[in-house]
Amino acid sequence: MREPGFWYRPPSWMSRALAPLGWAYGAVTARRMARPGARTGVPVICVGNYHVGGAGKTPTTLALAEILRGMGERPVVVSRGYGGALQGPVRVDPAVHSAADVGDEPLMMASRAPVIVARARVAGAALAQAEGASVVLLDDGFQNPALAKDVALIVIDASRGLGNGGVFPAGPLRAPLAPQLARTDALVVIGEGRAAEGVIAASARHGAPVWRARLVPDVACVERLRDKRVLAFAGIGDPARFFATLCASGVNVVTERVFDDHHPFTPDEIARLLADARAQALMLVTTEKDMARLRSDARLRDEVTAIATFAVTLAFDDAAAVREFLTQRLAGARQTA
Repeated sequence: MREPGFWYRPPSWMSRALAPLGWAYGAVTARRMARPGARTGVPVICVGNYHVGGAGKTPTTLALAEILRGMGERPVVVSRGYGGALQGPVRVDPAVHSAADVGDEPLMMASRAPVIVARARVAGAALAQAEGASVVLLDDGFQNPALAKDVALIVIDASRGLGNGGVFPAGPLRAPLAPQLARTDALVVIGEGRAAEGVIAASARHGAPVWRARLVPDVACVERLRDKRVLAFAGIGDPARFFATLCASGVNVVTERVFDDHHPFTPDEIARLLADARAQALMLVTTEKDMARLRSDARLRDEVTAIATFAVTLAFDDAAAVREFLTQRLAGARQTA
């Protein structure tokens, strides 16, 4: 699905016309969120967002996994595996599974952290515990009540914020903001911009800390693209952020191509992209998530050698504060278990 443009513009006749559907959808989601979830034998840290679409959950999850490992923890990521066919629970193995099996995000993350894919999150957490997890990192699932969360971290893009503030389909929110704020333990605000200032202020009134973070491009990726003219393409939740990150890194983006989030590329589409790039003497570049889909498709493995991957990691401005917060919250969770 590609996000409607009116979601990120001031309220319009379209958002007002869809508002009754948004109220109904939001009421159902808010009631679901209030249900008690099942407890597991290890603490659960949920990385979610208030809205549909991309916000930076995947790099945040990986950054938290790194911090937790530095604390002596054994984090295991549990993901629904959106776009994958396997119901799970199953541990993702990049040597065995494809994006069609487990989804592109779990496949991408599995090269850096243990990942369990499971439609039933309780079963996924159980397998994570059996695999030796001392803490479960729940990738998404903030609005899903099945699994009780000991810590709920919400990721927001500073330049996009929450759009028009409407609830789906009138806007991007998955539920009204108030019940979501009430269940938020900390905000992770990624990038520059002031679009998230309102929710930051509301979060502060609820006593939740705000952690600033930024996406840091891989040095080798930047060097590969230096002095190159590129055709950038992406099938992710927020392709504009990818293009902006490329430009901010000094990459000369001549042409941009946008596809739907989790788009399953066909050989014909990749052939057209390669032909367009050759015709304009451009280098093709895409995201890690898109490349995870491409590399795992046997039909495309020869073609992807001509496509550059632009990798990024998330860096917290104050990683020590994040570490201290997690240390305290995990200790509290274990005392009450």
